Amino acid sequence: MSNNRYKILVVEDEANIRSFVETILDANNYQVLTATRCDMGTMLFSSHLPDLVILDLGLPDRDGLEFISAARQISAAPIIVLSARTTEADKVAALDLGANDYITKPFGTAELLARLRAALRSSRAGAEMGAVPGGKFVLEDLEIQYDTRTVSIGGNTIDLTQTEYNIVAFLSTHTGKVLTYSAIIQAVWGYSDHGSVKKLQVNMANIRKKLGAKPGENRYIINELGVGYRMQDDNS
Repeated sequence: MSNNRYKILVVEDEANIRSFVETILDANNYQVLTATRCDMGTMLFSSHLPDLVILDLGLPDRDGLEFISAARQISAAPIIVLSARTTEADKVAALDLGANDYITKPFGTAELLARLRAALRSSRAGAEMGAVPGGKFVLEDLEIQYDTRTVSIGGNTIDLTQTEYNIVAFLSTHTGKVLTYSAIIQAVWGYSDHGSVKKLQVNMANIRKKLGAKPGENRYIINELGVGYRMQDDNS
């Protein structure tokens, strides 16, 4: 039904990329709004409250990072950054400000649509689930029971430490979203110190081992190198 179509705001000043993205979204039954400048995008965002934003960072009037800051004052709608900037620092800055995902140009149609579906699902699941009593998270054969703070695979309980459980639970409540090292550290430990990233990586190595992932294998949790981690979306 047309009134149930997701509304996507595309903020991109390059005409060829903007029309390419618009065509893809239109063909997949999304409702599309477009803006070529940061101020125009911010205005459309606050007046139309879209379900998701696809954002270029290199805009003619202001940096796209300013759009993320402004948008996060209004709504938690997913923001996917599309950018030619490829450095880890740029990705981390956008994600720490509140972006959900980051795709570097050039990109493929299938990748864009998959990331978009994952972000929309993650947003919907987060709204529905929260950490409600009796709430649980299921990904393939992995199950997390938030009430009892237990994690199981194929019905077998995995023996995690409190810290390991907190990391897995935090990633699961933001499934499909790239979470930076600092975001995870703040959520789990509440502070950051010189050895925090190393501490997180050691815990993550133990978690992967306990979840049965082989070295280099992205089973359940995806390692976004130099940036952070993402709980795999069941259809990604």
